Amino acid sequence: MAKKPKIVIIGAGMAGLTAANKLYTSSNDLFELFVVEGGTRIGGRINTSEFYGDRVEMGATWIHGIKGSPVHQIAQQINALQGSDKPWECMDGLLDEPKTIAEGGFELNGSMIEPISTLFKNLMDFAQGNEASKWCSMSRRLGNKSIGSFLRKGLDVYWDSCKDHEELKGYGKWSRELLEEAIFAMYENTQRTYTSAGDLFSLDYEAESEYRMFPGEEITIGNGYSSIIEYLASVLPRDVIQLDRKVAKIEWDRCDSRPVKIHFLDGSFVLADHVIVTVSLGVLKAGICNDPGLFSPPLPSFKTDAISRLGYGVVNKLFLRLNGNRKPEELPSLQMVFHRSDSELRHKKIPWWMRRTATLSPIYNNASVFLSWFAGKEALELERLSNEEIINAVTTTVSSLLSEPHNEIMSDSSNGFEVSFVDVLKSKWGSDPLFLGSYSYVAVGSCGADFDTMAEPLPTDVYHHRPLQILFAGEATHRTHYSTTHGAYFSGIREANRLLQHYHCVGV
Repeated sequence: MAKKPKIVIIGAGMAGLTAANKLYTSSNDLFELFVVEGGTRIGGRINTSEFYGDRVEMGATWIHGIKGSPVHQIAQQINALQGSDKPWECMDGLLDEPKTIAEGGFELNGSMIEPISTLFKNLMDFAQGNEASKWCSMSRRLGNKSIGSFLRKGLDVYWDSCKDHEELKGYGKWSRELLEEAIFAMYENTQRTYTSAGDLFSLDYEAESEYRMFPGEEITIGNGYSSIIEYLASVLPRDVIQLDRKVAKIEWDRCDSRPVKIHFLDGSFVLADHVIVTVSLGVLKAGICNDPGLFSPPLPSFKTDAISRLGYGVVNKLFLRLNGNRKPEELPSLQMVFHRSDSELRHKKIPWWMRRTATLSPIYNNASVFLSWFAGKEALELERLSNEEIINAVTTTVSSLLSEPHNEIMSDSSNGFEVSFVDVLKSKWGSDPLFLGSYSYVAVGSCGADFDTMAEPLPTDVYHHRPLQILFAGEATHRTHYSTTHGAYFSGIREANRLLQHYHCVGV
């Protein structure tokens, strides 16, 4: 009897399990199929957890647009959207207008916020491909390499058009320009968490317009994002997924009946005809830099150059449990406006890493658990800090912001509003060796074509007698939906179809 083609998928996240699901359900038992996962759970960067009885997401959180999203379709199919048996991170508190507080305890009204909010939105709309924007001529005139430079040039143009604005009064030591810049920076910090670019000056301007969003609202999943993963895995026989199998090396193009040999850290190995590599871009970056590398022979230069050029950042979530000395409804959803870390006007006890988070919000209306997002260096610092250090810093920051305004912004004085937190739960994507970060972006110096290069299988010779030895899937292999779970899903379908078509099965 002829042996079955053997396919090994590395990684049991969205891309890997989507590929496994598609291959298993479409091949009529044609393949010998395995999914090897280095961790002790399935899901990858999807990880639903629990904190004080509330269901929370440590990684992927949102369905980004419901019209056309395969994730939304699956969630609907399995009744996962609203069917939660416990409170969950639905973020319905975001429907209410947050309080925007500037350092020193100054609540900002709409007349102060809306011009800057509108400016930032218009600039990003244009960068993302809205040709109707009035910023078109400015962009062509000034030229832009990064989103960061484009945004700051836009702010300068705005200031040039507003030179006759009256002097700002009633905001302590804040000048109008300082306050407007700080509000603008707040929106920049939110954008950093959307993209995972620790610095928007590293985010490529030209490629931004290639990114695609699904239309419709952005929502979370009542039964948890992990319910999508569990559904994809549920059709697979029990022995297909192997946990705690950390890959040490992938040998390929071997002169053997099965050309790929996967070595594991425990000394074992497995032979395969085809391997679908779904590890993160961060792991691939480490794998081409380390000696010995992840691949033997090393990946060709066109592949390693794309891996090196593309950006890959860290975004972490911080959940905080409110102390019982305050009712949840007493602490509003906050947008936080800070002085720069090097400003002499800053409150000295607010640490630098808190100054580049933009929001603190309850995970649902009147929840006792609050959430902040961190990106870049601040996200890595969050991983290093102890729970006590985090609690003290956030307590100091929030209490300072919600105190009555006082003239000496550097003062420790407070006029009555004290808030504290009793526990924290945080993600640690940057230091986790299985991920080494969160998701990809187009860095300055790279381009959208690098995602296409990431997706190319090896060997590249279409006439090779043993083709499709190594295939690549994952969010960092999708040109228009990178950084998303649906991008990972699409990539898993793409690589499964590539193999199904190779073996003359029907791929959809």
